[in-house]
Amino acid sequence: MQASVLSCLEWVDIRFCLIFLAVFLIFADIFQNKSPKNFPPGPWSLPVIGDVFRIDSSKIHLQLVKFKEQYGDIFSIRLGPRIVVLNGFKLIKEAFVKHGENFADRPSLPLFEDIVKNNGLVTSNGYMWKQQRRFALITLKNFGVGKKSLEPSIQVECKWLNEAIGNEQGQPFDPQFIVNNAVSNIICCLVFGDRFDYSDDYFQNLLRLINEAVYLEGGIWAQMYNAFPSIMRMIPGPHRKIITHWETVITFVKLKIKEHRDDWDPAAPRDYIDCFLSEMEKVENDIEAGFNEENLCFCTLDLFVAGSETTSTTLYWALLYMINYPDVQEKVQAEIDRVIGQSRQPSVADRAKMPYTDAVIHEIQRIGNILPLNLIRMTTKDTTLGEYTIPKGTMVMGILTSVLFDESEWETPHIFNPGHFLDAEGNFRRRDAFMPFSAGKRVCLGEQLARMELFLFFTSLLQRFTFSPPPGIEPSLDFRMGATHSPKSYKLCAISR
Repeated sequence: MQASVLSCLEWVDIRFCLIFLAVFLIFADIFQNKSPKNFPPGPWSLPVIGDVFRIDSSKIHLQLVKFKEQYGDIFSIRLGPRIVVLNGFKLIKEAFVKHGENFADRPSLPLFEDIVKNNGLVTSNGYMWKQQRRFALITLKNFGVGKKSLEPSIQVECKWLNEAIGNEQGQPFDPQFIVNNAVSNIICCLVFGDRFDYSDDYFQNLLRLINEAVYLEGGIWAQMYNAFPSIMRMIPGPHRKIITHWETVITFVKLKIKEHRDDWDPAAPRDYIDCFLSEMEKVENDIEAGFNEENLCFCTLDLFVAGSETTSTTLYWALLYMINYPDVQEKVQAEIDRVIGQSRQPSVADRAKMPYTDAVIHEIQRIGNILPLNLIRMTTKDTTLGEYTIPKGTMVMGILTSVLFDESEWETPHIFNPGHFLDAEGNFRRRDAFMPFSAGKRVCLGEQLARMELFLFFTSLLQRFTFSPPPGIEPSLDFRMGATHSPKSYKLCAISR
């Protein structure tokens, strides 16, 4: 009898301790995550898990834009730490351009900290980031980015792509990884000094791993990893795939760096890696600048991935829109036939004489909305935006969906309409709210390269082929949401013209 009473008391004590611990953790969490004075409003958050339960990662870009109807263009949400969300062209321009220096940093997210240790071009900050961005811009420019000298290399890749698509002989096929390989080959030539054949199974597998990792990074498992890293590091799940996939890609990059080291000639730099190796020797005493072999790996990784994924995803959307809008495809082809004809390859110089084609490409970028959430930023100092104060070190998300579909900036924001970029006379017109490359200090450093690639690949493809859905298949514009906004897999037919 006495033993059972003692056992009962022990159980009560354990329960009391557990309840006390739970209550303590909840109140500690509430106190730790209490909103600062004059902080942007937002939905009521649950202790510990915040607002994760409210978010469907498959349509988070639409949900966050929807929240502004209740909380305004600037609000906060808690996905782990509190994040300030900015909506609309005017507000995001004010933050990222007018106050650009205040929003120039990246936060340290556990998932990316574990993969790249906050190195590279995307996640680094401060002096290192400025030195690495400057070096990358200068180096890529020296190898032709933004210049006519790079055009022949892209034109050669256009020929290879056209040949690969022609080999499908008009039968249904999914163009995703052929297009991905073609686009990737341009940045590979600039970074690794070489291209990869479309039949290279190892390289095709790398592209698939990157594609899956980028998709998983936008999912709930990645959000949970960043919110509860100490727990997520210990348990299995799709988040493990993100890490193992990137480890495989990083191993590939390290192998390329080793190959460069083995036959490196400082007097004859072939590509970005060679130039970085030379810079390592020049500034070896400036440790903070980040010119070391580990950072070379992560900077190369950033250029390789960024130069492969977003432009190829845009072209993947482009072909999907062409089979959904055959009348637009016909008008583009008519302009190609009139300006370029069939006897020569398209050139960047043709773009000024092809306003309709240029407008179509811009509209695909707008409505394709490749990076709807933008890449997250962090304030470098206390900043006043509108009527609110955003403290130093706060994560900030400038939603590009809210800019590219801003109803106060676009006549028909939710409709595919190349007329958004044409004036009454049919001339191309620029739009301030066209912001697919983001804005401010962290604007995409590959913007010039992407613009050149999109025009040359798109016009080359439509010069050679007419694209249509497979017989009996109704084309769809369904999307899948990861770190990027991409089409669901689809097939098309490419008929030679």
